[in-house]
Amino acid sequence: MSNNLLTVAYILASALFILSLGGLSDQETARKGNVYGIVGMAIAFVATAFSLDMKAYGILSAVVIPGVVIGAIVAARVAMTSMPELVAILHSFVGAAAVLVGIANYLQATPLSPEEATIHQIEIFVGVFIGAITFTGSIIAFGKLRGVITSKPVLIPARHVLNLAILVASVWLGSQFIGAEATTGLQPLLFMSAIAAVLGVHLVMAIGGADMPVVISMLNSYSGWAAAAAGFMLSNDLLIITGALVGSSGAILSYIMCKAMNRSFISVILGGFGAQTTSATMADGAQPEGKVNSTTVEDTVEILCRAKSVIIVPGYGMAVAQAQHGVSDIVKRLRDRRIKVRFGIHPVAGRMPGHMNVLLAEAKVPYDIVLEMDEINEDFTETDVVLVIGANDTVNPSALENPNSPIAGMPVLEVWKAGTVIVMKRSMASGYAGVENPLFYKPNTLMLFGDAKKNIDATVSKLSELSEESSNINLVMKTVFST
Repeated sequence: MSNNLLTVAYILASALFILSLGGLSDQETARKGNVYGIVGMAIAFVATAFSLDMKAYGILSAVVIPGVVIGAIVAARVAMTSMPELVAILHSFVGAAAVLVGIANYLQATPLSPEEATIHQIEIFVGVFIGAITFTGSIIAFGKLRGVITSKPVLIPARHVLNLAILVASVWLGSQFIGAEATTGLQPLLFMSAIAAVLGVHLVMAIGGADMPVVISMLNSYSGWAAAAAGFMLSNDLLIITGALVGSSGAILSYIMCKAMNRSFISVILGGFGAQTTSATMADGAQPEGKVNSTTVEDTVEILCRAKSVIIVPGYGMAVAQAQHGVSDIVKRLRDRRIKVRFGIHPVAGRMPGHMNVLLAEAKVPYDIVLEMDEINEDFTETDVVLVIGANDTVNPSALENPNSPIAGMPVLEVWKAGTVIVMKRSMASGYAGVENPLFYKPNTLMLFGDAKKNIDATVSKLSELSEESSNINLVMKTVFST
């Protein structure tokens, strides 16, 4: 393939990637955005493959074909509830690739002028540094999301001093690397890779569960910059553009997520959120006051049927129980009764940005009734019933009412302002952030304990029975009046 044709293909792929990001910004166009991304990547891959030496196709096929098969199997089998873990582990692959590409590129002898060689070495060093942090940090994030590593922050003494020492050591190793001749700089490069990998582990281990959505978007940004650095190493314009798009969009998303949590990006990176014990989350160490009122499925259905307006607030509990399809059925049956039903979605609900939106779209919930927190928060005071399904930290009133709470100042869905709040939850345990929730003790809150899917299915069944009874009554009335 000629250079001109390759350039045209890269420009077309870049345009499709930009259109993909634009499409993914809205639920209604997300599917189209995915198609743009797939087509763009296919064009980029084919164009790059045909630009290679013919002798390289055997090696390329031996690597690509198994990767395609493994990727297809994993994508087909992964559940939507496991999507955050999949995203995290895929980020680690990008980081590992950046490290390996950087080391291989350094070992490859390339005739360059002294100035060009210095710039090239800086590209390699920065790319490997970011890639190593992304690799190990993503693996720890995967472990936290998977539950094999504690979601609570692991804080070691003088952790900030350790982070600073690693950065200083990396800069010193960088000076040794850039000043080295030929391949004699491999040793400082490998040493830097090792301590950068330790930094990645330490940074993410110190971040608590409530900040994991931000961590996912942050690692997404890191992987993009790592890819961009690899593009500079390989002199590949498309890889630079793609990495920059991913890196910048991930950074913007991280900013939006931090703003939604009333947290600064630096405070998230430094970690420590959620380190307090449950008893310390309340003012002066006091536990929430009030009585817990439990309810049943039958009473829940009765309350829902009497309501004129209902807002459903889903959380990770709905994802774990895979109850989104049952929730969709509830929405249909309530709307058949001319009850106004909408969804309230917190920006950090679930384990990654947009997690709840994806689940609801999968269950074919209409896009127009799925609203973000800022769009619906003012409507709770005029809402009869709020149904909270597996959400905890995102509906915690202590964020606004308790200045001593770890989540103080975090914008939350103010569900307690509604007439009645029904919370579907397995137990009274605190959420992923480990913060006690006073919502459960408020007088207008009813707790429906048990597995969310079982309770949702039972609710759908009761609503179905009521619909059949209503239909039978209407049929009898029509028969009486007709005779």
